Amino acid sequence: MGGGANETGFIDLIFEELTPEEMNSKAESFYQEMNKRRTTRHFSTREVSRSLIEAAIKTAGTAPSGAHLQPWTFVAISNPELKQKIRQAAEEEEKKTYSERMPEAWSEVLRPLGTDAVKEHITDAPWVIVLFRQNKRLRDNGEWGPTYYSQESCGIAAGLFIAAIQNMGLVTLTHTPSPMGFLREILKRPEHEHAMLLMPVGYPADDAQVPNLNRKPLEEISEFFE
Repeated sequence: MGGGANETGFIDLIFEELTPEEMNSKAESFYQEMNKRRTTRHFSTREVSRSLIEAAIKTAGTAPSGAHLQPWTFVAISNPELKQKIRQAAEEEEKKTYSERMPEAWSEVLRPLGTDAVKEHITDAPWVIVLFRQNKRLRDNGEWGPTYYSQESCGIAAGLFIAAIQNMGLVTLTHTPSPMGFLREILKRPEHEHAMLLMPVGYPADDAQVPNLNRKPLEEISEFFE
């Protein structure tokens, strides 16, 4: 029986069934769009409206999460002074990582990507979004309780955010300066929030380049049992 909410707190699923032809068309169209997605470190300083960033964050917020606790906070920064402060702190940490902390096995796989300790994308991109993962939440009784599967939940939300950015015609980069504690300090986030990703967002620079890489084919990333 339909008709909205019931005493168990559930509502009817909104689902519109598509024809097989429509499903295949949408699936292929979305794949082709996402297959054009590339990570670039070369951003234009062109402005991007706040409404687009809000739309991407709202899309990320549709992600499933453990016990529906939604353990994420997306902090969006366009303030130039604050971006400069973040870049300076990130570069200080990255210089230590590249010169002292990075194991050879990690250096080996990074070399083809051309990464280094200089992070101009943080100040060039019009927006920097930092995804914070919440490891606990405030319960109704005022006490703190744990979140569940917060790492997985935030990972899914990050994926949806990246897809939304690609779908709207912008580019982003998943940056993980290590360690990331400085982001919580600079952005004045509470102790139970942990920075997980730093993502510059904007238009690519006119001369933007990306590594000449290939994605693994379907047969290398899947296995079917039918």
